[in-house]
Amino acid sequence: MTADTPDNGIRGRNSKGKFVRSIEGAERDAEVARLYSQGGLSFREVGEQLGISKWAAISAYNRAVRDVVQEAGEEALKVHAARLEHVVARCMEIAETEHVMVSHGRIVYDEDGQPLKDTAPVLAAFRELRGALADFRRMTGMDKPSKVEHSGGVKYELVGVNPEDLV
Repeated sequence: MTADTPDNGIRGRNSKGKFVRSIEGAERDAEVARLYSQGGLSFREVGEQLGISKWAAISAYNRAVRDVVQEAGEEALKVHAARLEHVVARCMEIAETEHVMVSHGRIVYDEDGQPLKDTAPVLAAFRELRGALADFRRMTGMDKPSKVEHSGGVKYELVGVNPEDLV
């Protein structure tokens, strides 16, 4: 590898053969981002300072920005997941509580004098729970559409055209 390659030889491969960045590579990417974001240097000048090409500096900058955005996104995901966990816990608490039926501000009793049970709050809690879980699936990408493959041919037919005229 030469100094002009985007990774500058600072990446290795993991046990599955995929490229992974080393700590040195991440630090260099951060240094490129710091130098460029100060506003006085072009990518070419940043590359010259660090002994890499303009294109390697651009790649390093893009990796650094992507990592920052990804880290911020992961933090936001943790916050939303914690909020959804709270919603799930409250929904389950409501669903597990026995509710009595109330009409016009008074408890409704059956013929034996026992209060009637109201299932509406339980069903409402389950609807909210279902919505919270759907939000979580969407947020984490669990609801990505599955890839559908098919094989076969396509037959084209020209209506109103004599096939012999085409030859």
